[in-house]
Amino acid sequence: MKFGTPLKSNSIKIMLLGSGELGKEVIIEAQRLGIETIAVDSYNNAPAQLVANKAYTINMKNKNEILDVIRREKPDYILPEVEAINIDALFTAEKEGFHVIPNAEAVNKTMNRKNIREFAAEELELPTSKYKFVKSFDELKNAAEYIGFPCVIKPVMSSSGHGQSIAKSAKELEKSWEIAKEARGDASELIVEEFIKFDYEITLLTVRNERQTIFCAPIGHIQKDGDYIFSWQPMKMSDKAIKKSEEIAKKITDGLGGRGIFGVELFVKGDEVYFSEVSPRPHDTGMVTMITQSQSEFALHVRAVLGLPLNYIQYGAGASAAYKAVADTFNPIIDIKDEAFSDNSYVRVFGKPQSHVGRRMAVALTFDKDSSDKALKNAKEIIKNFSDC
Repeated sequence: MKFGTPLKSNSIKIMLLGSGELGKEVIIEAQRLGIETIAVDSYNNAPAQLVANKAYTINMKNKNEILDVIRREKPDYILPEVEAINIDALFTAEKEGFHVIPNAEAVNKTMNRKNIREFAAEELELPTSKYKFVKSFDELKNAAEYIGFPCVIKPVMSSSGHGQSIAKSAKELEKSWEIAKEARGDASELIVEEFIKFDYEITLLTVRNERQTIFCAPIGHIQKDGDYIFSWQPMKMSDKAIKKSEEIAKKITDGLGGRGIFGVELFVKGDEVYFSEVSPRPHDTGMVTMITQSQSEFALHVRAVLGLPLNYIQYGAGASAAYKAVADTFNPIIDIKDEAFSDNSYVRVFGKPQSHVGRRMAVALTFDKDSSDKALKNAKEIIKNFSDC
């Protein structure tokens, strides 16, 4: 492959639509290969905008604004990095010859829980929990009665777990309804899911292009209010469960098609594996790969987009711990103790221009050659020493 020079006529251009902390790492990896990078988001000074060659701030829900910046820059690859985006703009761009990663239809299916659940369960016949879609509170009550308690309630469109809750009884349905309706994204329709009493859940990072499909070691994670707070790699699993996980991940990503990395979320109970969700982009739980692999999920994503070989070395075990702000401010400052910067741990501060309670602002990463349990314990200890100033 021939590599050009950023801001020159022969440059290869990658445009991010959505420029958060995950996009920031994608930009950094792309620039290591001399790729010209363009970061687009709905607010100024988003993390990826701070390191990109060019930055635009637009209304990401506005079809014309998205198409205007695409036609102006003429990127070789368009990487949608958020769910809150005008999908019609991606279909139009694709018709005009632009390369959407992985493709516009895959983005369309995965940004909406109804689309992807019906595709996975009904078309691909993957094992999933029981589910119903509802648009009114009466429909929610009927669905919960059919599925049984506890049940999981989510908007069909939201990001990072926003609007998700578990109703343990009929008395909690009203609260779950309110939580879902207050979420950012489209809460006009909700999905009500059976609560599978799984042993654990994983993210199986699946990377594909025309050359091959590879899987990173399974990543275990702990969520709170639908958003991840800890992840570790590798997750201890039986060989049978790993094989089933890879089969499901291969089937869903083959069905979606295209190039890039996919974060396939799965529930595991014994040797049984159930499909949960999939994101056609780097996954927040996958930040742990920045310390466990020679090629992080972000580097692998860029390699897949460019059609390059997908080789990497697994260094060992590791863990990540997300730091979430406890204050609202336009001048965020995070106090991090020196102990976080050691021979087996380091920190990534995202540089977000504004914090609000619960917003992810940084991540601590820890390494242990042999034990993810030890790495996770260390990450939990380190994150305790983070604080807002």
